[in-house]
Amino acid sequence: MFIFIYLHQIKEVTLNISLLILIIVTITVIVSFILIAYRSFISRIIKEKNVQHEAEVLHQKKLVLENIKAQEEERKRIAVMIHDDIGNRLNILSLWMNNLDTKGDEVIKKNIYNQMSSLIDAARSISHSLYPVNLESVGFVLYVEELIANLSHKINISMQVMPGYEKKDIFVEVQLYRIIQEFTTNVIKHSTATDLWIYIKDYPQNMAVIISDNGQGFDYDLVKKGMGIKNIESRIKSMNAVHKWKSTLNKGSRLIIIIPKNNELPNQNSLN
Repeated sequence: MFIFIYLHQIKEVTLNISLLILIIVTITVIVSFILIAYRSFISRIIKEKNVQHEAEVLHQKKLVLENIKAQEEERKRIAVMIHDDIGNRLNILSLWMNNLDTKGDEVIKKNIYNQMSSLIDAARSISHSLYPVNLESVGFVLYVEELIANLSHKINISMQVMPGYEKKDIFVEVQLYRIIQEFTTNVIKHSTATDLWIYIKDYPQNMAVIISDNGQGFDYDLVKKGMGIKNIESRIKSMNAVHKWKSTLNKGSRLIIIIPKNNELPNQNSLN
């Protein structure tokens, strides 16, 4: 009888242990399910927020691009008007002045002619600063070479365009020209550089542009709020490009730009 009671107690303990194990397993499964569901929920929320953030960033980039394009169109309209209308009218007036009979008063004629020449040069300069009117017809490379020639008395600039360069969208070429122009202007104004180099090479997926000088360099954190740096970086962003500044005090500065060909964001690692 005692053995029977003992066996019965053992059986009850075993059943209780089994029931406890079952309860623990069940609770573990339920908790695991809740954790998985919670993680899935959090992951979905994060993913939705990331998608929303990316959509907002893309929207902001589109707004910036549209704004820059609108500005460029307005600049182009004004520049063409100055270049084609006012410039041509001044040229005609200049021709008339050459044929004007001033009854031997060469001093008056010379003064008026000099003023007309100054006005023509000013109109061209204003037009050129607003928008590179002739870039599309002349071509990007030749237009940059013209800029180099015009600045040759201020700084020695050399440009190397690797074989295989392909004509880009006019918007990209205008932005790139403006970047080179802005970089060069900043170097002439704020640096002691004597030499500046421009390197351009086409790759299957993107184009690399490197602009460097041998000047005194700069501290990016101190100058990043300046209009020159802001203008350059704004134009880089408008092309959906990535960039990297490399500047060492007293050893010059360098700007590396990677411009995608198919409007796809290039790999940031390509700048390292």
